[in-house]
Order: sequence, then C-alpha cells, then structure tokens
Amino acid sequence: MSNYVYAVGNQMPSDPNMPVMDLLFQQYKRVIVESLITSFGLDFLVKDQYGGDVDTIHNVRQVGQVPEMTYKNAQSAAAYENHGKYDTREYHRDPRYKEINRQISQQKKAGVLRDAYTGDKVARNGKTDLDHVISAHEIHDDRGRVLAGIKGTDLANCEENLKATNPHTNRSKKDGTMDQLLERRGDEYSDKQKENMQKVDAAARKDYNAKLAAAYYTSPRFAKDLTLAAANVGLRMGVRQALGFVFAEMWFAVEEEFQACDAKDEPFDLGDFLGRIGRGIQRGFENAKHKFPDLFSKFFSGATAGVLASLTTTLCNIFFTTAKNVVRVIRQSYASIVEACKVLLINPDAYPFGERVRATAKILATGASVVVGVLVQEALAELPLGTLPLAGDAVPVFCGTFVTGVMSCTMLYFLDRSEMVNRLVASLNQIRTVEGDIAYYRNQARFFEEYAAKLEQIDLESFRKETAIYHDLAKTIDQAQSEEQLNAALKQAYQSCGLPLPWQRQGYSSFDQAMQDPHMRLVFE
Repeated sequence: MSNYVYAVGNQMPSDPNMPVMDLLFQQYKRVIVESLITSFGLDFLVKDQYGGDVDTIHNVRQVGQVPEMTYKNAQSAAAYENHGKYDTREYHRDPRYKEINRQISQQKKAGVLRDAYTGDKVARNGKTDLDHVISAHEIHDDRGRVLAGIKGTDLANCEENLKATNPHTNRSKKDGTMDQLLERRGDEYSDKQKENMQKVDAAARKDYNAKLAAAYYTSPRFAKDLTLAAANVGLRMGVRQALGFVFAEMWFAVEEEFQACDAKDEPFDLGDFLGRIGRGIQRGFENAKHKFPDLFSKFFSGATAGVLASLTTTLCNIFFTTAKNVVRVIRQSYASIVEACKVLLINPDAYPFGERVRATAKILATGASVVVGVLVQEALAELPLGTLPLAGDAVPVFCGTFVTGVMSCTMLYFLDRSEMVNRLVASLNQIRTVEGDIAYYRNQARFFEEYAAKLEQIDLESFRKETAIYHDLAKTIDQAQSEEQLNAALKQAYQSCGLPLPWQRQGYSSFDQAMQDPHMRLVFE
C-alpha cells in the first residue's frame, strides 16, 4: 500500500474560508494519485512471499503439504533432497540406544521400572520394548531437523525420546505418532493412561523442538539469511518510496502544464500538448533533484521500515505462517510507525509538543487507512470479480486505493479542523520541551548571523565619519543655552548633512511664511 503516508499529513491547506467539499476533493485527488504511484504502481518492487523471506522450522515442515509454501534458500532445499533414505538399523544400532536399553534392563531387574506410557509397574520377568517417543522415521524425514543441521540419531536416541513400554503398545504405535495411535486404538487404554501418554509425547516434542530452535536460530546460516533478506526488503522499500516521490513530483508538474494548456483559449495542438508533457516531466524531475534531502529522507525511512518489517515477519514465521497479505500489512504498518517515531522522538521540523503529537496522529491515522485499503484490496481479489480478465486486477487496486484516500483525508481533515483537537494541541503546545528551547536559540543564532552579514557590508571608514558628525551635532545641540542657539544648531545640522530645510522643500522662503499657510505640511528627512 502507499508510502504517501510519510508526506500527506502536512499537505492539508490552511485556508479556513475554502469550501469544505472543495478542500476534501483536492486532498482526495492528491492522496489517490500518490497512492496509485507509490503503492499500487510500484509495489512490484517488493515481492511478498507466503511465509516471509527466510526459512523457519515451522514453515519448512509445510513444504509439500501447503501448495504456496516453498523453500526460501535453495541450499536448504538441496540439503533435504540429499538427506538420504531412512535406515532403521542406523538408529537401533546406535551406541546410545543400546546403553539406554541396558539401563532399562537393570531397572526392570531391580523391580523399579514402570511403563512410561501406561504408568503400570513392570514385573522383573516382564517383557518391555524401548520405544522412540518421536519415531526415528519421523525424525529422519523431518524437514525442520534437516534445516537445523542436526543428525537424526543424536535427536532420536537421547534420554528424553527413549522410553520403556510394553511390546503391544510399541508395536501398535510403529513409526506413527502418539495421536495416531490413540486415534486407532485409544479404546484399549484408560483416560488416565491416554492423558499420561499424551504428556510423555508433548514433553519429548518440546525438548526436540527446543534443540532444533537452539541449533538453527543461533546458527551463522540463519543470521546470514536473515540479514540478506532484511537488507533486500529494506533496499526495495527505500527505492520504492524514493521513486514514488520522484514520480509524484513529475505527475503534479505535468498536471500544472495540463491546467495551463486548458486555460489557453486556443485550438488544440498535439505538438504543443506533447511538449508540455515533456516539460512537465522534466520540471518534476528537477523539483525532485532540488528536494534531495527529502528524497534521501524518504529512502532512509522506507529502508528502515523494510528492515523492521522483514525482521518482524521472520519472527512471526518462527511460530506461525504469515500469508502474503499479512506480510504486506506488516510492511505498511512499519512504514507509518517509523515515520511517526521520527516525528515524535527526533522531531526534525522542531514542532511544538502539541503539533508534534498532531503530526504523529496524522501519520498513524493515514497508516491505519492504508492497512484498511490493503485488506479491502485483498478481499476483493478473492471474490469472483478478481478472476475476470483485466478488471480482475484493476478493480481491487482501485477500490483499495479509493478507500485509503477517502479514509485518510477524512481523518486528516478532522485532526486539522476539530475544535476539540485544536484545544488539546494548544494545551500541549504550552509544555516546554528541550526541542522548543533549541529551536528558539537556533532562531536567535540565525538572526545574529543575518545581522552580522549586514554589518559586514558596511563601509567602516564612512561609518566612522558619519558617527563623528552625529556626535558633534548632538554635542552642539546639548550645549545650546537658548532657543536661538538651538535653532542655529539645528540649521547647522541640516547643512552638515546636506539636507534641505523642511519648509524649503515646499518653496517657502522662511519658517514664518510656511506657518502662515494653513495647508502647509512639514516634511522631515
């Protein structure tokens, strides 16, 4: 879904006299266009996969069972293809199997052995079998085990997975699971026995899966796959957002050319029309170049969101499988979260606290709208309409985009114009923050820099001469003892500065003559 969530929050016009519907229409148009360009038009740059981008134990066990599930690493797929056929002798002739079997025999002779499944005490002369709780065959063919790179004999013939039981139970179970045994022959056991059998199986599987997880998720291979996948998604998300920014600038520049062409009361000229399109594209590209810091910021935000989304997706797939739409929602959610955190925590534009909270709310609200749009698109794609030629792709995309645009713009308008929100923002703006103090001193520093630049342009020698003249004039005026001396000093000041007397500018020969004219206006320089 769209990455316009980064910028749209600050694009609402501020003219309160503008008609509401016109205001909303303008924003709907801008948001929908940007959404189409950045999300639906460029979403092919980020390919979401069923089950994420990194192999997990949970996911590889579904390969061959779920059609959409595939290996993400070709080497992992090749390792399973070459893991070899199951050989029962390899497991039952293992020294650890023999040793545990010997210990079981000693316990039986001592009269302290109990059936691990039924809980019944085993007689000294009773018959017992040593059973793999998780069958050796299951362990051997477990894709998760192969992915973790642990030998099957090491897992099958450990103490937690080898239990003594009666021959009937062992041979009824064969190489199946405990659940399969109880489903087939559960009526042969009491409720207490069945409960105990399930507990033994659960404990063995918990230990088994813990060993696989510890081996695989701490391995250099998993770390490498995770790093490469995160870097790949991050790079693609960053490029997508940067390209979306450039294309949006081009589109709006071309739109301005269209409006200028439409305003001309002249016959349509195809050559001029195409030329305007070319100039609009060029001007939009130049606009994007001039906004390089914004372009880099969008790339960095997109890349960060992509990396976090990839890591989160992999973490989710350790426990459950994420569908494509879920992966997409995760990406879009992180896109909003990253931008919101940047505004709220870093505050690059030095907003007051209240405005910072409002900007964060705008980003999150727009992000939520994006997620809803994604869900709408995915839902429509599953309907019979989504299978139609041409329209099957276009309709879900348009509807998802439209829903996102309408929801986001409505939310933005509410956050900008709501009286309740504005009162809350005004109250929060009163909270003093470090960023506010920093912004104040930055402004002061800028004022001083501007003042210093103006001072540097002054001719110091001329400035000294002028200052000396003003000093002498002020001293002469201060020493005047009468009105006549004061008038003489003032006249001398005008002459020294090369200025005409106020009444002389209007053609009067003396001050008295000027004062006799009721329409006279004195002009001082």
